[in-house]
Amino acid sequence: MSDQIYDLIVIGAGPGGYVAAIRAAQLGMTVAVVEKRETLGGVCLNEGCIPSKALLDSSELFAMARDRFASHGIVVDPPRLDLAQMMARKDGVVKKLTDGVAYLFKKNRIVRIAGTAKLAGPRKDGLQVVSVAAPDSPAIPQLVVGRRVLLATGSSAVALPTLPFDGDTVVDARGALSFPEVPGHLLVVGGGYIGLELGSVWRRLGAEVTVVDVLPKILPNSDGQITDTLVRALKKQGIGFRLETKVAGMAKAAGRLTVRLQSGDTEEAIDCDRVLVAAGRRPLVDGLGLEEAGVKPDDSGRIRVDGDYRTSAPGIYAIGDLIHGPMLAHKAMVEGEVCAERLAGQASQVDYEFIPGIVYTWPEAASVGRTEEQLKADGVAYSVGKSAFMGNGRAKCMDETDGFVKILAHPPTGRVLGVHIVGPRASDLIAEAVTVMTYGGSAADIAMTFHAHPTLAEAMKEAAMDVEKRAIHA
Repeated sequence: MSDQIYDLIVIGAGPGGYVAAIRAAQLGMTVAVVEKRETLGGVCLNEGCIPSKALLDSSELFAMARDRFASHGIVVDPPRLDLAQMMARKDGVVKKLTDGVAYLFKKNRIVRIAGTAKLAGPRKDGLQVVSVAAPDSPAIPQLVVGRRVLLATGSSAVALPTLPFDGDTVVDARGALSFPEVPGHLLVVGGGYIGLELGSVWRRLGAEVTVVDVLPKILPNSDGQITDTLVRALKKQGIGFRLETKVAGMAKAAGRLTVRLQSGDTEEAIDCDRVLVAAGRRPLVDGLGLEEAGVKPDDSGRIRVDGDYRTSAPGIYAIGDLIHGPMLAHKAMVEGEVCAERLAGQASQVDYEFIPGIVYTWPEAASVGRTEEQLKADGVAYSVGKSAFMGNGRAKCMDETDGFVKILAHPPTGRVLGVHIVGPRASDLIAEAVTVMTYGGSAADIAMTFHAHPTLAEAMKEAAMDVEKRAIHA
């Protein structure tokens, strides 16, 4: 056991953990981070957010070269896919960002400890002890002592009994980011953002893609008009959907898979090359020693915390995918920042009401706040303003006219209740909506704000004006 006593020990170096560590160090704390991966950044940087977006951008460029460059007077006849180079670029993006986190650790004097962590309980003096099994000597654990421990281990993909992962033909998102060749037919089980995004990547590169989901609609918590528009666009791109359908079984022969699908009393068999299971994620708590440490879960299996992210065990905190709320990297990052500031005595808080959700398909979809369905269910009056990208000059120039911006506002005050976008660069446009809603702004506030011309952001202004039915370019 080292004589060093840290102010904070962070278990997990994903978006929540590494941000909490850096912010705590900035505030003058001595910090150690335990991470079992060779690289920092967790699932997000290594096998989630970043590599998937790298492939989405690359595959979008390939699809544009194949299908749309000619209309711009650019002749590529025909474009040729170099999948190995595309994957190498993706890996390069990941390495630059994970190396960047390592640099930030060094800059902020954060001690990085490699290995698998387990809570070893408090000492008699109230200090927390974490046992770390190093990769090269797991039988001789290192004991790390700190005043507080922050759990930020993230989540892992949920496996299905009918589709066990084999790391080759039946894979999670990590496997689907590294196929050595374009599948002839990719079956995607799960109509959430992970399945839709990775299905889009391989469809653009030439695979037949079928999305299967047990629910009657994809993205069930999203605005209905958004999902309807997105499904139409994805179907137009050639992605097939089997909704209200479950996987009944699978057989494998000669390198091919036959998956049995069941919808009501009807069964059908689909032949495919690979299956991506994207049916959800679960908190990654196995082996942490939570029960022995007195850390209690809630009814959903996540860790229960208070407003300061304290668990039921003194001196132990938790954030990110381990606690209630959407499993999103930006949620974990803000929680990590706020948790560190709370430890330092600051009155920081997370505005959970205004967490944006984004699907990086083509077109993109992004939302923040309440949907029409939620407002109707709660009996809340609202006004609607919409602006289609078909009437937006920049969208026309980009040849990206699918979709719209929709703003929901409270009639007496005009206060924005929700903003829902499907269309080009929705992921960037939603930031304005998040800012306005966080500060309690109104549709009129958006409408009277300059939006440069020609930009996609003008659609936001037009939708805000349409709340009061005074849009110019409707």
